[in-house]
Amino acid sequence: MKSLFAKNLHALLVPVTALTLLSACKNSNTPEWFEKNQELISQHQLEVKTLTDLPENGIAPNLKVGEAVNLNSLDLIEIQPGVSGKIFWSEGTLTSVLDLEANAVVEEEELPADRFLFVLDGSIEQLVNGEFVTMISRKREDPDGTHSGTARTDFVYLEKGTSNAIKAGADGAKIMEVYSPYRLDYLEKVGVENLPSAMEDLNEMYPPNISTGQVYDFYDIQFTKIGEGAHARIISGRNMQLSFVSMDPLGGSPAHIHPQEQITYVLRGNLSEKAMDTPVAMDVMDALLVPGNMVHSASVGQLGSDVLDIFWPARTDYLEKNKASLEAYHKIIPEDAKPELLVDGSKTEPHLTFSEGPKWLNGKVYFSNMYFDQNWNGDPAQSSIVELDPDGSYRNITEGKMQANGLYPYKNGNLVVCDMMGHRVVEMTTEGKVVRVIADSYDGKPIDGPNDIITDAKGGIYFTDPQFTMEAEKFQPGRAVYYITPKGEVKRLVEPNEFAMPNGILLSPDGKTLYINNCYDDEEWYPVNSEKENFIWAYDVNEDGTIANGRKFAQLFLTAPVLERKGKSSSADGMAIDTMGNIYVATYYGVQIFNSEGNYLGMINLPSFPVSLCFGGEDMKTLYMVSYDKVYQIRTNMQGFVNYL
Repeated sequence: MKSLFAKNLHALLVPVTALTLLSACKNSNTPEWFEKNQELISQHQLEVKTLTDLPENGIAPNLKVGEAVNLNSLDLIEIQPGVSGKIFWSEGTLTSVLDLEANAVVEEEELPADRFLFVLDGSIEQLVNGEFVTMISRKREDPDGTHSGTARTDFVYLEKGTSNAIKAGADGAKIMEVYSPYRLDYLEKVGVENLPSAMEDLNEMYPPNISTGQVYDFYDIQFTKIGEGAHARIISGRNMQLSFVSMDPLGGSPAHIHPQEQITYVLRGNLSEKAMDTPVAMDVMDALLVPGNMVHSASVGQLGSDVLDIFWPARTDYLEKNKASLEAYHKIIPEDAKPELLVDGSKTEPHLTFSEGPKWLNGKVYFSNMYFDQNWNGDPAQSSIVELDPDGSYRNITEGKMQANGLYPYKNGNLVVCDMMGHRVVEMTTEGKVVRVIADSYDGKPIDGPNDIITDAKGGIYFTDPQFTMEAEKFQPGRAVYYITPKGEVKRLVEPNEFAMPNGILLSPDGKTLYINNCYDDEEWYPVNSEKENFIWAYDVNEDGTIANGRKFAQLFLTAPVLERKGKSSSADGMAIDTMGNIYVATYYGVQIFNSEGNYLGMINLPSFPVSLCFGGEDMKTLYMVSYDKVYQIRTNMQGFVNYL
C-alpha cells in the first residue's frame, strides 16, 4: 500500500525525460543555465521529475542561482525597535536571522505564513497557544573533571494564522525564522517593490512530521541517514522542509537532482558545492540557491560540515527515510519515553562527583563515585562505590579506600571491580569487602589503570587499561586491553598504544564477538594517535579468549568542537548491550545506539554528557545512565544482557 506521502505526491510529481523537459520548457523564461543542466542530466543518467501547480508570486529571490551569498553582505533591516537582522529568500521560502536587544518585544500579531523559529543564542518568551513559553539556547561546554553541559537549541513550529509574540530575555537573543510563503512586511522593509497584496500558498499541503505549537529541543530530533557520511535532522512543515545535515570530514554527495528548490545555508565547517559543474566554495553563513532539477553535488573539507538545506516543497523521499528511521529507533526506545532524572548527587548525600561503571545486580545498581577536581586530578580518599535502589535512594558500600571505575557482576553475588588508581582488579562483596586480588601485574610489572571490565561464560575477564592514572611514569609500555584466563593468567590482547585510549568493552550475548571503543584520538593535547579513531571495533573471540580479525564495527558521531579542532574524540566510555545485540554507547554527544550489524539507530540526548550506562529493573528493560553527579533512567522495549556467572 502506498504511504500517505506517496499518495499526496502522485498528483504533483511527474517523471519526464530530459528531452521532454527541454521541449516543454524552452521558451522566453528559460534560464541561461538550462541547456547546460540538461547535458549534465543526460551525462549522469539522472531521472527528471517536475512538480506541477506550484504558486508563482513574481518576486525575484535575493539569492543568486549557483552562487554563494554571505549573510554579512546582505542589508541590515529593522523589523521593529530592538529587533533587526538579515533576510534571504527563494521562490518559496524566506529566512531571517534576527538579533533581539535585551527585553526587546515583538508585539502580538497573526502570523501571515507558516513559521519555524529557532533560538540560536540567549533566551526568549514565545507566545504558544495563548501562553508565553521560555525558549533557550545553550552552547556545548568543554567537559572537565567536575562538570559538563550538552548543547540545547529550542525551536517551535507555528502555522499561518497563529497568534505570535516574542519577548527577549535580559541578555537579548538571536533567532532564526523560516517562513513559507513569504512575509510581505519583511520584503517591504528590504525595499522590494510591486509586492502582491497576498502570498499564494501551496495547493497541496504536506503533513508535518512534528507537532505545531510544541517547543522542542533540536538535539532531541533524531538523525536520519540520507547518504554515505551524511545524516540529517529532518523537520517538515506543511509548506517547507528543513534538513539539518551533518557531513563527515572529506565526505560529500554525488551529482544528483530533485524537483524541489533548495537553499543550502552553512552553519559550521566548509564545503565545495557544485552547482552543475561549477565548484562554489562555501563557508559559515554562506547561502546558495539551487532551483529544482539543477544538477548539484558537494565535497566536504577536513572539518566536516553542518548545513541547513531548506526545501520547497518538502522532499517526500526524505520523509519516507525519516519515517523508517524513527520506526527502527522506536522499536528500541518507545515513542513516549523520555530520560528521567533519578538522582541529583549535587543535592543529596553522599554527594556524587563523577559516576562510572554502573551494573545491575540483585535488584540494585552498583556504580563507582570517582572523585576528580576540575583538572582531572583524582583522589581515592574522596571516592566511593555506591549501591542504588530503583527508587533513587542510595548509599556508599565503601568509601575512601579506592578510586574504582568499571564494575561487573561476578560469582556468588559479588562484584569484579577495576581499582583504577590501585592498579588492580579485585573481587568485592556488595558490602564493600575486598575478597581477593584477581590481577595486579602483567609481564612482571604492575598494570596501570584498569578502566572497564566484563566476564565471559568460562569465567575469564576482559578489561581495558588506558593508563588514565596520576603517575607521570607508567608501568606498562602503552595503553592496552587484557584478558585474565579462568586460571588467572593475564594476556595482553592488543599491541601497546594500538588504541589511543581503549575504554568501553563488551561481549556479544553469544560470547563470540568482543567490542572495544576508543575514547580519545587525534588530539594535540593527547600523547597517542592511533588508527582506531571514532569507531567501535569488533573482534572474533578465539577458544582461548584471545581475539582476532579486528574490524571497524560502528562509527560514532563527533561533536562540533571536536570536529573544529580536527580531533576524533567521541569520549566513548561505558557500553551496554541487549539480548538482540543492539549496542548502547555513552559519548560526548549522547547515548548512541547501533544494531548488531553496526548500523546507527538513534541517540538519547541528556543535559550533560553520559559517562556510562547499564540495563536493570525487574524486566531488565530500564536503561540507567550516569553522568557526573546525575543518574538518569529511561524505559526501553529491549531486555538488557548481562553475563551472570
